[in-house]
Amino acid sequence: MANISFNSVSKKYGKNITAVSDISFEIKPGELLILCGPSGCGKSTVLRMLAGLEDISSGEVRIDDVVINQVAPKDRDIAMVFQNYAIYPHMTVFDNIAFSLKLRKVSKDEIRNRVERTAETLGLKHLLDRKPKTLSGGQRQRIAMGRAIVREPAIYLFDEPLSNLDAKMRTELRKEILQIHNDFDSTMVYVTHDQIEAMTLGDRICVMNEGVIEQIDPPHQIFDYPKTLFVAQFIGTPPMNTFKGKILLKNNQVLFSSNSVKCSLNEEKTDMLRNHIKKEVYLGIRPSHLSIAEDHEINIIEGSLEVSEMLGDEVLIHAKSEDGSFCCKVDPQKINNLNNNLLRFSINIPKAHIFDAASGENLTIPNNI
Repeated sequence: MANISFNSVSKKYGKNITAVSDISFEIKPGELLILCGPSGCGKSTVLRMLAGLEDISSGEVRIDDVVINQVAPKDRDIAMVFQNYAIYPHMTVFDNIAFSLKLRKVSKDEIRNRVERTAETLGLKHLLDRKPKTLSGGQRQRIAMGRAIVREPAIYLFDEPLSNLDAKMRTELRKEILQIHNDFDSTMVYVTHDQIEAMTLGDRICVMNEGVIEQIDPPHQIFDYPKTLFVAQFIGTPPMNTFKGKILLKNNQVLFSSNSVKCSLNEEKTDMLRNHIKKEVYLGIRPSHLSIAEDHEINIIEGSLEVSEMLGDEVLIHAKSEDGSFCCKVDPQKINNLNNNLLRFSINIPKAHIFDAASGENLTIPNNI
């Protein structure tokens, strides 16, 4: 297991393009860290700098206590799995997995033992004599993973390895990656833009945006307590609903007010927001924290039905308010007749977030988080 640290690392292309801007973070030994964010956010550039495939413009990258800025990729004890498989079509599955071991002149008996053990882990043992062209995309990606695993490196890097596969195959390979992580107890860094991969695989998630790190935390904390408006809207499917309005004070009670939302905030949020009276903010609430309102409820959002989606154990309602479109997840058994008339949705206030409109900072994260 290896410890990885980035210290004030930047990557620039020419004078005007900054792909990564002064990032610092640490990856603990044995951790599976997810680098997540939209296309162009810098996540793959971070991975490639760690692998030695991109030069570092400034700062230091360390593996354990060694600065690796000038260390050749082959000397970093790193194995990388790419999006496009990168396997040799003229070689058998066995020879593809064994390739790096043969280059290192490992003995034939050791090669066979390690390849067969790896193939068993990945469900490839019965395919060792086959050529890649006769196999499915998922099986080819398993070969690429096997070629990385068989080397038994200190660090594994994954660059969107599942993005070319169908949903069922992605689910199967996610489980296998988790199993590999548990079995080999190695440090892993995994790049993806897929939120499901990020939430299910990572010990921690590093959310990036425009070359900077927005938040690094365990998945549940990223979801429950997003530090910025960007993280709140990027993590979660469907994304968090947001409504732009102002914080008001009435009878010593803090209120959020917008065109379609009028709600009283609880005592905890009132204490957090006393210094933000009359400032523009965003109310953020996840679709699962809205529900069809009863007549007596007062913390509500009003909107007209646009469309509803039956998702089996839940219904996703898309509605339009004076502040724009939003959505709500509802138990199918709690829905009677939906129509285009005005609908009222109750807000779970303890689960709501308030974000500063200018900075995007979450103003309602408890101090103990």
